[in-house]
Order: sequence, then structure tokens, then C-alpha cells
Amino acid sequence: MLDLIIIRGIFILVLTFSAYALHPFHSSPWMAAAGGAIFGLCIIFFELRLERVSLKRLIGAACGSVLGILGAFIMSLVLAKASPEPFLQLCLLLLMTYIGLIVGAKKGDMLNLSALGGVFGGEKSSKKSYKILDTSVIIDGRIADIAETGFLDGVLVVPQFVLRELQLVADSADSMKRNRGRRGLDILARVQKMANLHVQIVEEDFPQIREVDMKLIELAKVFDCKVVTNDFNLNKVAQLHGVEVLNINELANSLKPIVLPGETMRVFILKEGKEYNQGVAYLDDGTMVVVDNAKKMISKTIDISVTSVLQTTAGKMIFGKYDERGHPVAAPERHDRPVRKSDPQPMSNLPAEKTTIES
Repeated sequence: MLDLIIIRGIFILVLTFSAYALHPFHSSPWMAAAGGAIFGLCIIFFELRLERVSLKRLIGAACGSVLGILGAFIMSLVLAKASPEPFLQLCLLLLMTYIGLIVGAKKGDMLNLSALGGVFGGEKSSKKSYKILDTSVIIDGRIADIAETGFLDGVLVVPQFVLRELQLVADSADSMKRNRGRRGLDILARVQKMANLHVQIVEEDFPQIREVDMKLIELAKVFDCKVVTNDFNLNKVAQLHGVEVLNINELANSLKPIVLPGETMRVFILKEGKEYNQGVAYLDDGTMVVVDNAKKMISKTIDISVTSVLQTTAGKMIFGKYDERGHPVAAPERHDRPVRKSDPQPMSNLPAEKTTIES
């Protein structure tokens, strides 16, 4: 990175001194030097923007520019006979070149370069490493923990419209929403500092689409990549549109310990359940445990028997049953003093045979 900065600085200095020495357009040397420096900065800015453009868009923009120049040349031959004004021909050339450049860049994503093989064969596979982040998954924060473990690779794409939505949440009048938005910005800054990841902010937008979820789906189609989210509805809609989704909730559920029916587990009954005589407990990972016959055991830790496990996309629920008969009973009180003959004997210790009564 430092080498590139040095090379760019040398390039700007060479342009500046060349413009100072040659002072084109009959301008003063200092004005020419300032113009050369500004021109060099514009070239560096254009080069930085080209780094973010895909190979498809570069090829589309080049083809569009060539076709635009060719169309402008043909039209200028016709205009030369009607109006020999050179400025009109220059405007026509710039207009056609600009239109060809923009249209070619936008339509370049439709090119199938992988069919050509060779150098172009890796273009499609490299796109698969792109992952678009949703607003909900940024605010959630677990994406940063997953990234630190090294399970995420490639480029994390953050659209500009997602940043705008995140900023609106951070500027909300509601204190809870404001804290969530600021947390999302902090998480994004934390991910940007990770050395093994590259976070890219893209300017692509779809003004004709109002919903952010649909914009994410359309952007995923353009980039041919996956969407990272924990939104249940976005997950379903993206699957209908044929877009792959990485759901953080599904990942967390798959990493939870497996509980089988019939196993015994110890839980703390926190509150009453919805059904009759039910109690509700929660595991350390947030999994809800619904326990039958545990309404009287609220605020107590008990052993239950697992009856069934319900696994859904939204999470996992465990159903269990508390058996009062299996609850340990306190041991009877022991007497340390010896038993005397004068003490009354319990009925169980009396002899079974009959006794006679002396008259």
C-alpha cells in the first residue's frame, strides 16, 4: 500500500514539473503547474474508482465507448454537410461517448465471461466471494464475532442505501432505536479494521424500488453473490427470487447442543407458561424450555425429562415434563438418644402373636 502511495505521488510530481516546464496553451508556468497537479489528482481518483469496478463493467464500458465514438463519427459526417460548426461536432462526440460509456457499463453485468474460459473463467467464481450485509445483521453484532473467527472470507459489501438506513436509525428520536443504530455503526467500524476482511461500500441503488429488502435482492442478482442477514422475511423472499442467503440465526441454531427426547436436564423455572400448569425456562444460549407440571416450581431449579424438540428457522424450542414423584424427599429426622424400655413402642414393633389377658 505504501509503495502505491509513493508511485502515485511521483506521478503527480512528474505531471506538475512537466506542465511547469512546458506551460502549454500559452499559460504562465505556475498556472500550468497547478493545472498539471489537478490533472494528476483526477487521474489518481479515476484509477481508484476503477479498482472497484468489475471486469464485466470495464469491458462493457470500453465496448460502449467505442460504439459511441463510431456513431458520433458517422453522425458528424452527415452534420458536416448541413452545419460545418466544429463545436457542434465536438459536443456530439462527447455526448455519444458518454452515453456509450454509461450504457455499456450498466449492461456489462449481463456478459457471461466464464464461458470464454482462460483468464475470464475466474470472474464468476470471484463474485461468489462477495457477501452483502443487511441492516439487521449489522445491528445484531454477531457478524463481527463470526468474522474474527475466520469463517468469513472474501469481500463484505455494504450498500449505500443500507448505510443511509443505519444512519436514520442512529439519528432516531427513540433512545432504543438510536442506541441500536450507533451499535451498528460501531460494529461496522470494528469489521473494517479486521485484516482478513475487506469491506466495500458500493454506490449502486435502485431508485424505482422503495423497499430496502428488495434493493438487497436486486443488488445480489447484479453481483451474483449472497446476502447475509438474520431477517426471517428477507430470507424467505430471497429464496423465492433465487438468491442465496446466509442466515446468522440458522448458524446459531445449528451450533446449539443437541438435546434428545428422554434426556434429563436441569433448568431454572423463570415464569408461568401459556398453557395450564406450565413453566418456562431458558438455557444459556436463549433457547426456550416449556415444562409441564412446573407452575408451582417458579424461581426454583429442577430436573426435567425432555419430551420433544421443535426446530424452526426462527429458533429452537424444547418441551419437557416435571415429575413430582421423582423429586427427592427430605430424609426423616434421626434420634441420637438410645431407646428405653419405658418408651412406647411403635405398633410395627409389636409381636404378631396373640396375647392373653390375665384375669
